[in-house]
Amino acid sequence: MRFAKELALRNMKRKPMRTAALIILAAFLAFSVFAGTMIVMSLQRGLESYQTRLGADIVAVPFEARTKGSLDSILLQGIPGYFYMDSQYYEKIKNTSGVEVATPQFYLALASAGCCSIPVQIIGFEPETDFLIQPWISQSYSGTVGDGDVIVGSDISVPLNHQLRFYDTDCNVVAQLDRTGTGLDTAVYANMNTIKQMMKNAQALGFHNFDGINADKVVSSVMIKVAEGYTIENVANDINIHVRHIEATPAKSMISGIGEGLSNVSGIIGILTVMIWILAIVILMIAFVMIANERTKEFAVLRVVGASRKMLVRILRTESALISVIGAAIGAGAGCLMIFPFTGAMRTRLGLPYLLPPAGVIIGVLIGAIAISVFAGWMTSYISARKIAGNETGLILREDA
Repeated sequence: MRFAKELALRNMKRKPMRTAALIILAAFLAFSVFAGTMIVMSLQRGLESYQTRLGADIVAVPFEARTKGSLDSILLQGIPGYFYMDSQYYEKIKNTSGVEVATPQFYLALASAGCCSIPVQIIGFEPETDFLIQPWISQSYSGTVGDGDVIVGSDISVPLNHQLRFYDTDCNVVAQLDRTGTGLDTAVYANMNTIKQMMKNAQALGFHNFDGINADKVVSSVMIKVAEGYTIENVANDINIHVRHIEATPAKSMISGIGEGLSNVSGIIGILTVMIWILAIVILMIAFVMIANERTKEFAVLRVVGASRKMLVRILRTESALISVIGAAIGAGAGCLMIFPFTGAMRTRLGLPYLLPPAGVIIGVLIGAIAISVFAGWMTSYISARKIAGNETGLILREDA
């Protein structure tokens, strides 16, 4: 075994260009397996997170939300947006037949802040009626979100003194939420009193985006939970008929559209990954067969000096294993460098929820990608090794004479 390993290493050093080419092929295979699998799993986990966080049966927004930034772009892509409707519509909606609970939300976009290198979405909620945000933030904070308190997403940088300032409003960060893989990771949450004070301060500072808006008399959206015995579609239609200038949309229709986009992206990535697997394996097989044919005389000489057919197979398989392990490690490492540092950028570019799996799953996928690459290299070399071992030594040497 030791002799086979030493000879395999010498052969690799003797032909550096050939060795490098095979290592690149093995790396390419490991990279495609790891990166492709991680992207698909992250998209699937992100959608599950989004479904959990949305939590409402129906979402009602003003018609202008279509042009000024939709709710899904705020929550999914982290694109700051704002739109407002008179709070009287909230009163009408919560009194609609079939509405069990309705809670308003208030959106305030912040182009830049001292805490962030990215735009921030501030979301206000009403603690007395809220059934969405408080159950979620209770995982990180069990207290009451009072006036001046904020809870921030995972991508917000929090200073040591836990103080942030938005639109000339001093805020105390009471908790930071776990990552969701959506635009919620760059959001800030506050109660209605706090966020409306921020808007008033913004108007006093001369931010013309909010000219003509009375913060005390508007809301941005209404999240609705439907009572038992009613269908979501019927309640949404009833709101659209009786409450003018409002668009009530079943939340599941938003999710189904996202899920369809996710399926399309995942399907394309899956097909490309399989194609890359097949291509890399075929190229590896062709490369090992061609290399084996070039080395028939070398192995014939080894047979003459006493090496058995079993030894020849072991030498070639050892060489293949070394190349595959090195290539797989490089490919998996390159996959890590592509996936982890650019998670936020990938979420933004894909426009879909994107949340990396837990560390244990990532390690499992990493080991699996390396194992697949090594196994593919070992199998392709095994075929060519068996072919060499079956050649008649005498015929090979006479042909060369």
